[in-house]
Amino acid sequence: MLQQTTVKAVGPYFEKFVARWPDVSALGHAALDDVLRMWAGLGYYSRARNLHACAVAVLREHGGVFPDTEEGLRSLPGIGPYTAAAIAAIAFDRCTMPVDGNIERVASRLFAVEEALPQAKPQIQALAATLLGPSRAGDSAQALMDLGASICTPKKPACSLCPLNADCAARLRGDQETFPRKAAKKTGALRRGAAFVVVRGDELLVRSRPEKGLLGGMTEVPGSDWLTGHDDAAALAQAPKLAGAVRWHRRLGVVTHVFTHFPLELVVYTARVPARTRAPNGMRWVPIATLDGEALPNVMRKVVAHGLGD
Repeated sequence: MLQQTTVKAVGPYFEKFVARWPDVSALGHAALDDVLRMWAGLGYYSRARNLHACAVAVLREHGGVFPDTEEGLRSLPGIGPYTAAAIAAIAFDRCTMPVDGNIERVASRLFAVEEALPQAKPQIQALAATLLGPSRAGDSAQALMDLGASICTPKKPACSLCPLNADCAARLRGDQETFPRKAAKKTGALRRGAAFVVVRGDELLVRSRPEKGLLGGMTEVPGSDWLTGHDDAAALAQAPKLAGAVRWHRRLGVVTHVFTHFPLELVVYTARVPARTRAPNGMRWVPIATLDGEALPNVMRKVVAHGLGD
């Protein structure tokens, strides 16, 4: 949960999550839809799918016990080099250094690594590994994480309090805040699309996104493709096919949302249909009153609020 999300945002989700699924066995036996519902609003939903798939794999392939080596951990769904190293060091005291953003910053300043991220990652990983003691690898890693979080901060680091300040190459040069070097960010092109908010009495028409890809497995209202070359007529042609004549009303304004790699603008069309209207294939009606229990990502909650607003 803490990958790319702050502790403050994660806290309430974590407490609810572990209260419902307190161990790997409970999570491995849970339905993915339930896991996604619990995750709704936290973002980066591939984390939820990977976490569930990992629990299932631990149950099926490892008898409910996590592997205790980096290699074994990396074989599990959703566990990459950093997470494998962190678990191996902290949970199993393996001699390895997990390099998170905090350790990356400490090492890049300590050794004044000139190469920019992300190309510098292998070099920083190798240099950070030299900071491991002969034992208690987990303590070494967590100490450096805490050092980066509390003292070697991105701005205005408290260098006078740092136990490593005498050996810090960047501090000796006086340009510590410029590390780690970073390549200029590339902002993705704006994408646009249409979303269709269809109401039948006190119910809303929704569908589930494909399991793979952006927002995989999450609930959404029907919509068009999200394209850089958006065309209103083409988007409207992707409206859900409902029985009878449907009058679409375009809401004023747009819904905006920013994903990691691109910003998005959605125009919202609304319609009300008769009580016996059937949902098209792959879609379903859900009570508006129970939408909080659906796995709606934030962008879809914005769309629904915009579409249902007065």
